[in-house]
Amino acid sequence: MYLRRTQRRRSDGSTVGYLQLAHNRRVDGVTRAEVLVNLGREDELDVEGLKRLAGSIERYTGTDGALEGVAAGFVVTDSRALGGVWLLDGLWKQLGVARALIGVLGPRRFSTDMERVLFALVANRALDPCSKLAAAEWVTHDAPIPGLDAMDEDQAYRAMDLLVEADAQAQVQEAVFFATADLLNLEVDLLFFDTTSTYFERDEPDPAADDTAAFRAYGHSKDHRPDLPQVVIGLAVTREGIPVRVWVWPGNTNDMSVISEVKDDLRGWRLGRVITVVDRGFSSEENLRYLTRAGGHWIAGERMRNASADAQAALARQGRYQQVRDNLRVKEVLVGQGDGAKRFIICHNPAEAERDKTLRDQTITRLQAELERIKTARAKAKSQKASDAHHRAECALRDHPTLGRYLRQTKTGRLLIDRANITAEERLDGKYLLSTSDPDLSAEDVALGYKNLLEAERGFRDMKSTLELRPVFHRLEHRIRAHVLICWLALLLIRVTERQSGQTWRRVALELQRLHLITLTGPDGTVQQTTPPSPLATQILAAVTVTPPPRITAITPA
Repeated sequence: MYLRRTQRRRSDGSTVGYLQLAHNRRVDGVTRAEVLVNLGREDELDVEGLKRLAGSIERYTGTDGALEGVAAGFVVTDSRALGGVWLLDGLWKQLGVARALIGVLGPRRFSTDMERVLFALVANRALDPCSKLAAAEWVTHDAPIPGLDAMDEDQAYRAMDLLVEADAQAQVQEAVFFATADLLNLEVDLLFFDTTSTYFERDEPDPAADDTAAFRAYGHSKDHRPDLPQVVIGLAVTREGIPVRVWVWPGNTNDMSVISEVKDDLRGWRLGRVITVVDRGFSSEENLRYLTRAGGHWIAGERMRNASADAQAALARQGRYQQVRDNLRVKEVLVGQGDGAKRFIICHNPAEAERDKTLRDQTITRLQAELERIKTARAKAKSQKASDAHHRAECALRDHPTLGRYLRQTKTGRLLIDRANITAEERLDGKYLLSTSDPDLSAEDVALGYKNLLEAERGFRDMKSTLELRPVFHRLEHRIRAHVLICWLALLLIRVTERQSGQTWRRVALELQRLHLITLTGPDGTVQQTTPPSPLATQILAAVTVTPPPRITAITPA
């Protein structure tokens, strides 16, 4: 191992020398010089100190230039998991996130690189999600973030504020998504949209301002926590599950009211001919008409219970099913005449139909036993208090959201099994109803396209579990938006990794976090060296076109 000097001629005719740490390697019988570390300009370095350190390293290196062991004079002073951060940083640069942020921030200068701080927050969310205070400690003591030795909580909050400012009109999200589309050669023909909610551990919602509604507010909770204030999050994804854009609305926002905003926000993205896929919570006539503006099309889930007149007519229409998959049959129905006809696709899953029948039979058996118990107990009741208790039990059954549909109440107030409703339910076993405005899609493509809406639900599930979207340690609206946007960026990096590597993120993170950056300190200085990646880690890095880290990343003379 030795110091290698190169020089470069400037435009003014002067020359500048540069130093590299190199060693000779024999390849196919030929000795070749391999550069381990570029040290920088010769006139800015302690050359004699570097020579002494190179000599110290030489005594303990193998033929590949890596330290074989820690002998006398070298002490391991630090060891940090590098692999996950290294992969995410490579993708971060490939997707142009840094370029988008730097372009929006313009000529402003900060004592700490805010782009690096934002990357650190995203990497923390993907690898070890925690609060911003704990994330600052994670960066300082546990994670080797390239270009960022340490950070504090104030810098994290400043970076979040800048992110929201930069993405005020979704410029960052747009730039990042199109870089992703180019990288993965994505064809955005179907766009899946859904919403979820996330709650806050506080007793009261935000007080409403004079001209704006409260942001953290009570609303319909999809986490089954109506007792806590919340915000509503919208997510659009491609058929491959790649997140396109994220929205955050006040907690009392209704699903039916956001479709027009989503359509308008994506109109300027030049996505081409896109079919929007939504579930039955968004399929009002007004929303569907709005989605068809400017030549757009949609696929929507339809309610089968309490359905519209057109949906009921479609379900009642006779016809043969077409087998498209082992457990999927489809039937196309047109309701109406001429240009005003609405196209429905009835989908039937025989296996699901059998499960529906089994669950309903078990529910009815349970109901019959409960009704018989109440009847027997009422007959034995000897006080008004006992009789009232049984009456409350009947009311609870009647008002139950699932059990109540199989019951009817007589004029005397008693409950009976509703056989007519059971027969109606049997006709819906294993079915779901879709409608579409696209006349060219086949019934099979409509059905299979709608099933991919599960990708949006998977995105929400990963945000809430893997990325730990909740608990949210913020109260200001712009900080909450920044937190969700950081989770969106982390989800994007995870999805790109999964798509390119063919591995789950859990497996990728587990394998790559075994690749460590080790700091060795001796009397002549310090050396930072990486452990060799495993065969699977090497395969993952190659799949996502990220170069593995060098064996020696830095040397610093004493």
